[in-house]
Formats: sequence, structure tokens, C-alpha cells
Amino acid sequence: MTRIALHACCGPCLLEPYDELASLADVTVVYANPNIHPLAEYRHRRDTLQAYADDRGIEVVEFPYDPRLWLAATTGLEADQPARCEACFRLRLGLVADLAVERGMDGIATTLTVSPYQDAEVLATVCAEVAREYGLAYVGRDWRDRYHDATTRAREAGMYRQNYCGCLLSEVEADAARARRRAKRRGRTGAD
Repeated sequence: MTRIALHACCGPCLLEPYDELASLADVTVVYANPNIHPLAEYRHRRDTLQAYADDRGIEVVEFPYDPRLWLAATTGLEADQPARCEACFRLRLGLVADLAVERGMDGIATTLTVSPYQDAEVLATVCAEVAREYGLAYVGRDWRDRYHDATTRAREAGMYRQNYCGCLLSEVEADAARARRRAKRRGRTGAD
């Protein structure tokens, strides 16, 4: 049977990819997210993921939290959100690929493609490149078609769902986008 290291960013995004991949392969979930800020948010996402995994007997390997890795990978890219995200994907998937090689696994995948807020094409390219660099297969896919199912399941399970990607800059960007949407709604309704 194929052995896959599945990068997971959070519990809700794990649901659909894990179920599909576990029906095809032996899957180890890898929580490698040095990008998540602040530490309390990192822990909240990790604990939500771990509680779900524990209930189902799913193995989770957690990399030590070290935001310096993310800072080193993204320094100079602060104003270039697409390039910053690509560097972040490459960092996290490289960590997963290291583990996969160390454990003699066959491939890698990521739950990041569940989110419609991530660039699935860039993710697929990065995953394929990282997998090739490490002599692994990329066995994931674009799971955005399962986003609704994942969010419904997460809500029904009472899972914590975050409102930004994870890094400090994505939090600021998400807050600004929400403020623009609120201002636009107020403009349409004439409310102050």
C-alpha cells in the first residue's frame, strides 16, 4: 500500500482530503505550520486537529513551532502576497517531504487545496516540484469542490474554524478585506 505524508493546516481542512486519501493509502498527517501567528492561534488549530485525529485513531506528527523558519522563507516578500504564499507553501511542503523520505513514504499531499482562498494551481505546482526534488510522488488534488462538505462537517462537529490563512500578514489582509466588505454593505444600505 502507498504511504503518504499529508500536510494539514487545520482540522476542518483535514476532513475531506484525509477520508479520500485514507481509502487509497496509509496516511500520516503532518502538522508543519511555522507560518501560523500568534502562538495561541497555532495551538488552537493544532488542538482542534489533534482532537479530531485522536477520536479517529489518526497518526499526527507535529513539527516544532518555529516561526523563524517562515520569516526566513518570506523575508523580502511581504508586499508580494502571491510570492509570499508560494514561499510559505514550499517551506511547509519541504518539511513534510523531509519527514516522508525519513520514514520511507511514497508521496506527499496537502489539505491546503480544500480552501477556495488558496491558489490551487500554485499549490499543485509547488507540491509536484517539492515531491520531485525529494523523489516522492504528489498524490493530492484540488479539493475545493469538497469545501462546502468540509465546512459543514466541521460546523456540525463543533470544530474551531479560523478566519484567516495563518500568518500575521494574512490576518492583516483578511481584516482589511472584511472591513472593505462591511463598508461596501453599509454603502448599499445607507447605514452608518
